Amino acid sequence: MDSVPANSCILLNDQHEAQCYPRGKIQLGLCQRCGFIGNLAFNVNMAQYTNAYEEQQSFSPRFNAFARDLAQRLIVRHGLRNKTVLEIGCGKGDFLALLCELGPNRGIGIDPTYIPGRQDGAAPSNITFIQDFYSERYAHLAADFVCCRHTLEHIFDTASFVRTVRNAVNTRPGTIVFFEVPDVLRVLQEPAFWDIYYEHCSYFSLGSLARLFRRCGFEVLDLALEYGGQYLLLEARPAENGPSGSHLELEDTPEVLRDAVARFQETCANAIRQWRRRIQVARAEKKSIAIWGSGSKCVAFLATLGIADDIAAVVDINPYRHGKYLPGTGKPIVPPTALKQIRPDLVIAMNPIYLQEIGTDLAAMDLHPELTSV
Repeated sequence: MDSVPANSCILLNDQHEAQCYPRGKIQLGLCQRCGFIGNLAFNVNMAQYTNAYEEQQSFSPRFNAFARDLAQRLIVRHGLRNKTVLEIGCGKGDFLALLCELGPNRGIGIDPTYIPGRQDGAAPSNITFIQDFYSERYAHLAADFVCCRHTLEHIFDTASFVRTVRNAVNTRPGTIVFFEVPDVLRVLQEPAFWDIYYEHCSYFSLGSLARLFRRCGFEVLDLALEYGGQYLLLEARPAENGPSGSHLELEDTPEVLRDAVARFQETCANAIRQWRRRIQVARAEKKSIAIWGSGSKCVAFLATLGIADDIAAVVDINPYRHGKYLPGTGKPIVPPTALKQIRPDLVIAMNPIYLQEIGTDLAAMDLHPELTSV
């Protein structure tokens, strides 16, 4: 892909600015040896992570239930009570707040996009937030548990980053690290072309993620595939005697990635044709189309298909997105209540895991369109 928005989650106040937003190129490459996939054309200088970056998902009951359950499981499994938790890439601090509330625990959150006051209620007194990128300068921060969710895929030199984390916990061999990233094998096999976008310069499967952590001096304790098969979860600790060679049952081999990549070009092209055809047919039938979800998937979906003019509305439940514009297309983002006036015939959900709650929200507004998902 030669021209895609360089940022999918940035909040833009002006439609013209959104349409003229800087663009980059995506040229994915596969490491034949380990199965890692990365954007060979990625330019780190184009990435913008400021408080204009809006990734918060805690407005979804489905997502909140997952996050709360995950936090409770991690607390029980690793005895996180009255401990210190460090979250790298904490976003607006929602998950860290859960870990500290349910423990209870003390928290340190590091993220350049953090905005004070975005959690419900008063700011937690047991959490310290640092608006910055994580680096060696924070190696002195002692923690019993290091958490990093949906951040590693935004980092170009992933091995260097993981080694930085490994060096930071070197003097605390009992520290558990937990990482969560999207699953590239699902993206390749579906094929979910809407899950490939510029900020995600690094892509992992369970196998390639485990191999990375072992190579960087960790013992991988557990691997899991969760949230409808969309997220990879890894738990690890510093290896005592060099990288551990043991493999876990869920790990895939580099050959599996090679086969998936070999099929992806054809299956992706077919999926793009089918979606364009579906939109064309709907518009020929004078149907009004709305997209539910204005985040990265939506930006990639519209950029790939070139169908922005066929979409009557892009809605989102995140109130901080309302009144802003999508980078690339410049489509305005409106609240779900805007659909009362638009009354769409077709609503496309950008994530199938939210279909039930979207259907409930539509019915509550006495709207009964055809509801589908990518």
